[in-house]
Amino acid sequence: MTRLSRRHFLQGAGATLAALGWSQLDWQRQGDRYGRALAQSTPRKLALLVGVNAYPNDGLFAPLQGCANDVELQYHLLVHRFGFNPDDIIKLTDAQATRRGILTAFEEHLIKQARPGDVVVFHFSGHGSRVEDPDQDFPDGLNSTLVPVDSRLPEGFPRQGGPVQDITGHTLFLLGSALQTDNVTFVLDSCHSGGGTRGNLVVRARRGGPSLEMSPAELAYQAQWLTRLNLSPADFIKRRREGIARGVAIASARRDQYAADAPFEDFYAGAFSYVMTQYLWQQTGTTPFGSSVPNIARTTTQLSFSGQEPQLEVQPGSSYGSQPIYFTEKTTPPAEAVVTKVEGNTAEIWLGGIDPRSLEAFQTDAILSAVDDNGESRGLLQITSRQGLKGQGRLLQSTMPAGSLLQEQVRGIPTDVSLRIGLDTSLTSAEQTQARQGIMAIPRMEAMALQQGEVHYILGHMTAAYRAELVGQADIPAEGCLGLFAPGLDLIPGSFGSPGESVDRAMERLRPKLRSLLAARIVKLTLNPGSSRLALQVTMTPVGGSQVVASAFTVRGGATTPPPRPGIQQIPLGTSIQFEIQNQETRDLYLSVLVIDATGEMAVLFPNQWTAAANVTRVAAGQTLQLPDPNRDSFRLVTQAPTGPTEVLVVASSQPLDNALRALQAVATRSGASSGPVAVADPTDVVSGLLTDISGTRGSGSDAVQTVDASQLAALSVTFDVF
Repeated sequence: MTRLSRRHFLQGAGATLAALGWSQLDWQRQGDRYGRALAQSTPRKLALLVGVNAYPNDGLFAPLQGCANDVELQYHLLVHRFGFNPDDIIKLTDAQATRRGILTAFEEHLIKQARPGDVVVFHFSGHGSRVEDPDQDFPDGLNSTLVPVDSRLPEGFPRQGGPVQDITGHTLFLLGSALQTDNVTFVLDSCHSGGGTRGNLVVRARRGGPSLEMSPAELAYQAQWLTRLNLSPADFIKRRREGIARGVAIASARRDQYAADAPFEDFYAGAFSYVMTQYLWQQTGTTPFGSSVPNIARTTTQLSFSGQEPQLEVQPGSSYGSQPIYFTEKTTPPAEAVVTKVEGNTAEIWLGGIDPRSLEAFQTDAILSAVDDNGESRGLLQITSRQGLKGQGRLLQSTMPAGSLLQEQVRGIPTDVSLRIGLDTSLTSAEQTQARQGIMAIPRMEAMALQQGEVHYILGHMTAAYRAELVGQADIPAEGCLGLFAPGLDLIPGSFGSPGESVDRAMERLRPKLRSLLAARIVKLTLNPGSSRLALQVTMTPVGGSQVVASAFTVRGGATTPPPRPGIQQIPLGTSIQFEIQNQETRDLYLSVLVIDATGEMAVLFPNQWTAAANVTRVAAGQTLQLPDPNRDSFRLVTQAPTGPTEVLVVASSQPLDNALRALQAVATRSGASSGPVAVADPTDVVSGLLTDISGTRGSGSDAVQTVDASQLAALSVTFDVF
């Protein structure tokens, strides 16, 4: 074998890279940039990341499955996107995350090392709870807690109470007060309401209440810190009631809400932690706390419980809500993934920037583009396998150093995408057998037991206990009715039948709805607002008004962005609305606009001229489509029943949508419509035609995928609540 000197090897590598448009100096800079990210000096960035899955399975509170993954999600984000040095991050998981372990790490790693101006992040994923608060800060007389791995409920609970080894909110306030910097972010992915399971999700809360007390060790620890901080008990209470001690706190839910430990395809994570870190991977420019958390909350609510709304609290008297998240600017371009290890032409990658709703489209054949510090493409990688968010990839054009950031180039949507239906425990054994047979008889439907992985919907009875929770809501199904629930047991309106309906009859009734829900799931796999290169913007306003009540835009496409809107907007029934879709490209785009109501039914808003020429879907370069167009359209768009979340999907392609248009025209012809929106009872043909228009095909049979190029497609979602 011929031996090459290092000089000869570098000369050969340099020639190869130059041919690919990436010089040896580019790679050196890329490596230097990664080195800088791993060795930041001033200001120092310190993080303590805690995740607890291994709680005792004693029937009093459940073990969790996603908390260790939350730690990895946060770790990779901080290192590769925000420039934290790995040596400045401590991770405590499971057996390490004892009460003493967490408190000691906070003191030694954060309090003793952080100096004024430094950045501090504390993340906790695990169970939360509540204990009696002797100071009665809240009307319920309870203090919220974090549950370490070694905190046990008293013997005989709930009949008997007693002290627990939890870390209380009082202690967190004192620890925050002891930090010498105000650039502090607390991220708490736990809750203090509920407990156990709900639907297919596990609630991150251990049972608590007034019978549980702070432990003597906890009270003694607080007394020590009061002395060290020279705080009187009265001052401590006063300051605590004014707000948090320092910086910013982000909680995964309100005090009385659930936080989900959720399955995502083949792994678990906190719904909030996953959404938050994924959102921050894809954002460009400065990302302030105040605008980030409402956007994160919007997706968290969609993926978990309607009763999970992340909250932001800032230090009283500060303007920290306008500060960049984590009090630090992102040090790298936006990305979907990062190379963590390279061996030859094979790379290990972390895919933390992939939207959870699109994850299934990043299996084999998806292609990612390595980018330099300016976001310019410098090489390609093809995913060869993926387990959870860890992937393997094959380098297609050049070598890549560890730390190279990867942006989506092509995603691959499997041609056998299915809809997974969970079977609720309210179904008898015989009913579960009938339901399983009925579900499996529908093409591309799967039936699953709950708590065995990700499901998209749940089939079950309306129980007396759940019905009692819904008192005060409109149109509550009768007890015993069969219908569909979301994974967190939110109702799917319009899916419930009459009392006494058999499972066989229910399955026949639900068959069109399930097909519609499958079509919606398939088209949502194309959503790419964070990664599309097309410049597109969508806004929604009430007719006659100027205030934008909902909007979406391509983050990376260079679109002019509308003002941010907090959370999901509520819009009354009977409101006339109008959409404006701006093609900010220098080329024509072809549009399709679909709406999915709270029941899961799909209708087509655009195109809507069913006897017009084939270019009816075209929007010229630089033009804005008004929907409806007051100068052309004779219809209005009015919010109507059923109430609940409504989602509008806007798909823009550089290629004509001929197949989708033909399928839509066939639907319109059958309904006798010549113009205006049309409802699609079984939209699978329409969605299939749309995917054919916007994608290529790679592979064959069950391994075939439909490839979608981020430079040729933008798929956006606008969501609002009708009430």
